[in-house]
Amino acid sequence: MKYQKICVLGLGYIGLPTACTFATHGIKVIGVDINTEIVRGLQNGHIHIFEPGLRSLVQDAIQSGNLTFQPSPEKVDAFIIAVPTPITPEKKADLKAVKAAAESIVPHLQSGNLVILESTSPPRTTCDIVTPILEKSGLKAGDDFLLAYSPERVLPGKILEEIIQNTRVIGGIDESSALAGKELYSTFVKGDILLTNATTAEMVKLMENTYRDINIATANEFTRLADRFGVNVWEAIDIANRHPRVNILSPGPGVGGHCISVDPWFLVEAAPDVSPLVHTAREVNDGQPSYVVNLMRRKLGTLSGKKISILGLAYKANIDDLRESPAIEIVKLLLDEKSDLTIFEPFKPDGLHGKARAVNSLEDALQDCEIILLLVAHHQFTELVPQNVRRMTTATIAVDMCGGWQRQAWEAAGFQFFKLGQP
Repeated sequence: MKYQKICVLGLGYIGLPTACTFATHGIKVIGVDINTEIVRGLQNGHIHIFEPGLRSLVQDAIQSGNLTFQPSPEKVDAFIIAVPTPITPEKKADLKAVKAAAESIVPHLQSGNLVILESTSPPRTTCDIVTPILEKSGLKAGDDFLLAYSPERVLPGKILEEIIQNTRVIGGIDESSALAGKELYSTFVKGDILLTNATTAEMVKLMENTYRDINIATANEFTRLADRFGVNVWEAIDIANRHPRVNILSPGPGVGGHCISVDPWFLVEAAPDVSPLVHTAREVNDGQPSYVVNLMRRKLGTLSGKKISILGLAYKANIDDLRESPAIEIVKLLLDEKSDLTIFEPFKPDGLHGKARAVNSLEDALQDCEIILLLVAHHQFTELVPQNVRRMTTATIAVDMCGGWQRQAWEAAGFQFFKLGQP
């Protein structure tokens, strides 16, 4: 193996598992993050993110002697950039972290090095932004050092499995760069490794998440149509999906996370004149939290002063990731309605809730409220027995905005029950 020592820049949901996986497969890894609290925490064994199995993997990587943490890079054989690429309020890609990471590599870049960008990025970021920064070193991309783009394609909650098993796409600025990336990732990847050029690899990642976003928008718009016509959208979707070539997704309170709710905007930004469908789907899904609150107002009357206990704040079930979560947007809208909110997010009880009250247990969340609002289908919530909940709460109304509960059981327990997409 040509690459004996590597540096992973960014120790978040992708960078940390990537660094640990390389380390447990025999490669010396320096994990770098500009957040010194994260670095110090990892040095002391504190894991700042939740992912099933990650704590054990980090411990194994450190005990192997192959993984260390520090706030800046040094000379190594290969660099992997896995920093965030959030969206700005104007729906533009914020590439400050990518640029800063590339700049930090420049003083340490040597002839023969490989640099791989994993951060989700707009098309041509590798060629038009990262390449010129790295060439400030005096070395030329493709001639003196190798450069590739290889997007992460993993599902939170299954990262440690999918980082190894999923197909890996590697796009080089030239063939040698793509082959070098394949050599490095072959250290642990068991799935297929497909080689292409950098811009195609960037496009592939954006296409995957945009495809999913459009399909979710379809389900959410069907919900609004079903509401208009007095149709149970869950029943209609179940019947429609009996067609052999139809697979409609489930509706919900919106789309969150760092990928699906963000990546399509990168395409709209890069080519607004040829992406009207992408743009519209984003607007549908971004508008779903407002639809949810309007629906609650229509069903329940004024929300001002109502004591509402919100179950779940993460952007999807059984993870702690709050990035771009539609539940957070719903909290903000309910606060604008002057609702009295209590929030219980079991995976991140200290999440930011504004003026809402955060609690650390389900019992505390249910103790004094009028309405129970389910926004995230965590197992802890979907497995609740309504009869038991009835004994724990003063609430008389249960509202399900993510499809986690069944009407019959809640009504049998004495609750007035409302569900997204169900008349």
